[in-house]
Amino acid sequence: MSNTIQNQYTPDYVSPPGETLQEILEERGMSQAELAERTGRPKKTINEIINGKAAITPETALQLERVLGIRASFWNNRERQYREALARQEEQERLQKQVTWLKQIPVKAMIDFGWIPCCQNKVEQLREVLNFFAVASPEQWEGIWCSTHVDFRKSQAFQSEPGAMAAWLRQGEIEASEIPCATYDANKFREVLVQVRALTRQPPEVFQPEVVQLCAQTGVAVVFIPQLPKARISGATRWLNPHKALIQLSLRHKTDDHLWFAFFHESGHILLHGKRDVFLEGKGVAAVEDLAKEEEANKFAADLLIPPIELKRFLASGQQHSRVGIEQFAAEIGIAPGIVVGRLQHDGILPPSHCNDLKHRFEWVLDESES
Repeated sequence: MSNTIQNQYTPDYVSPPGETLQEILEERGMSQAELAERTGRPKKTINEIINGKAAITPETALQLERVLGIRASFWNNRERQYREALARQEEQERLQKQVTWLKQIPVKAMIDFGWIPCCQNKVEQLREVLNFFAVASPEQWEGIWCSTHVDFRKSQAFQSEPGAMAAWLRQGEIEASEIPCATYDANKFREVLVQVRALTRQPPEVFQPEVVQLCAQTGVAVVFIPQLPKARISGATRWLNPHKALIQLSLRHKTDDHLWFAFFHESGHILLHGKRDVFLEGKGVAAVEDLAKEEEANKFAADLLIPPIELKRFLASGQQHSRVGIEQFAAEIGIAPGIVVGRLQHDGILPPSHCNDLKHRFEWVLDESES
């Protein structure tokens, strides 16, 4: 999506179709009374149409076609365009009073990421943000994101920064909708996770499209969405419908051990927990009532990445503090060495300052054509 500045000219005055009708009558030297008599409409109705107080109905349009020789479709279109223009003027006035709502939304970051275009006019910018969220007004946004999505509101982080987190989640929905997926199959998804695990040793340009394609074949859409300012979130899991799940990941921690643990953690939620559950991951994000499920997902991810029996064998070898030993162990079990380092640091076996050079750092590279 381009983030170039959009300028749209919307005239502040629209003429009713009655003005066109009056011009035609003057050209033909026909009075309103004569038109009323020829069409069979009351004089008052003709006068109200000309003055914009009454609409041209389809029936009246047909009568004008008979009397004036101008097709009914012209009058119907003229009336429709006029009513639409009036509605847009009314909307313009309403939105003008609501532009302050944009302060709740990270508009600049969304423009920088190319999610919405940049508009010089604040009302137009408001329209673009509403289009992004697929809502008609800020009131509908409040109702959907701050009332209806109870599972999102359970998170303290969502309560404190609803605009940023809602935008991040919404972009995930948009990108996931563009990924064609098979009907969800839990057994196939488990099998695919073994293939994805092997991709942890690959660079992003290799693993990202492969992960998306493999998971889509099992009914799971995987999207990588850059983190927005103040959206302290690393991942999210939810079901878009009974047959399609969504795993949404950011690069909040920016190293491969965090990214891959987040992916398999979210995968655990899909396989272990209900289709009505919604999970947000990040500092201060998980709800208290979800802590047991979070632990289950943590164990799922940890054990899949490094099977307990393999970890026990490695620790018994005494090589857990050796850079060479870590690399060799990672190669033996087929995962990135940074994941092993992250696990050892998390378990307190390796100091947080040791072997961090084995971790790969990821950064978002924006398409210059969209900046």
